[in-house]
Amino acid sequence: MGRRPAKCYRYNKNKPYPKTRYCRGVPDPKIRIFDVGKKKIACDEFPATVHLVCDEDQQLTSEALEAARIAVNKYLVTNAGRDFFHIRIRKNTFNVLRINKTLSCA
Repeated sequence: MGRRPAKCYRYNKNKPYPKTRYCRGVPDPKIRIFDVGKKKIACDEFPATVHLVCDEDQQLTSEALEAARIAVNKYLVTNAGRDFFHIRIRKNTFNVLRINKTLSCA
């Protein structure tokens, strides 16, 4: 069975469902690396700063955060070089997305 598209779970419909000691059996988030690039250089030494901010209240999966990190890292390594950027992902995945299973029958 495949995963449903993200548009099915993008917006918050109910209260958040956080991962606690009562909610067991939840897999760990897929994103492991939150800092990428040249981490020892201060932010003031880079010529530009970019912040991605969402104005809407939306839900993001850890798979989407990991895919975005990989894509941005690959783009900046090929175009800017390995030592000329620093990426920091500040969002943690605390809430559990309860995804209903789908059946696909032929």
